[in-house]
Amino acid sequence: MQTITHHGRTTAYEVSDRGGDGAPVMFVHGSGGTHHLWKSQARLSDERPVITLDLSGHGESEDIDADPGYETLSAYADDVLAVAEETDARVVVGNSLGGAIALHVLLERDHDFDGVVLAGTGAKLAVLDDLREWLATDFDRAVEFLHGEDRLFHDPDPQLEELSIQGMRACGRAVTERDFLTCHEYDVRDDVGDIDVPALCLVGEHDYLTPPHYHEFLAERIDDCELTVVEEAAHLAMLEQPEAFNAAVAGFCERLEE
Repeated sequence: MQTITHHGRTTAYEVSDRGGDGAPVMFVHGSGGTHHLWKSQARLSDERPVITLDLSGHGESEDIDADPGYETLSAYADDVLAVAEETDARVVVGNSLGGAIALHVLLERDHDFDGVVLAGTGAKLAVLDDLREWLATDFDRAVEFLHGEDRLFHDPDPQLEELSIQGMRACGRAVTERDFLTCHEYDVRDDVGDIDVPALCLVGEHDYLTPPHYHEFLAERIDDCELTVVEEAAHLAMLEQPEAFNAAVAGFCERLEE
């Protein structure tokens, strides 16, 4: 892992580069995750550098003292921009909360990406009342709920599911709750029409957490936006069906370079 210091804290990131000459692409994880979410996307580095980061308080990155909501979202956007500027990332891929961060950067920050992939995310990311309660009082139950059928996974390999469970527990209750509460307050439905870079909406066929209709909404309102549904996958399609996910991202990046 490499690190960059910004805003008084250190953000960790990893670069996989196998000599491809395409423009670098950066991947941003979602709630309770780390850069390990994107382990299968390293295969894309044959064609272009692949950058993955740990948001503040996740993995190997220093934490922040921020209230859930806009303050946390803005701090996470600072992480993304610091790494993007350091690595010259030209395309940003965001999953769930990571997609919200990507949209926030495009709508509110002075940074020009060439394109954005919105994967398992939405313009509004309301969180169920029960899940918010469990995140506050019964973290094990929250983790179990998220790993129920057609939430994070559709039909995962048991080892993959266990790695996801352990990863969320390692991230911890406080940070994971902050992430989900930040999602709950997030709503840019009135603003997404202002996105002026090409976009790809990428969603698992069985994603219960951010269903396909969330992505149809985005695709209808962003001028230059494609929609791809990954079959036999739920919210974490990049892990469950990495070949299909990677093919969609690679195709989008190649079209940007034509």
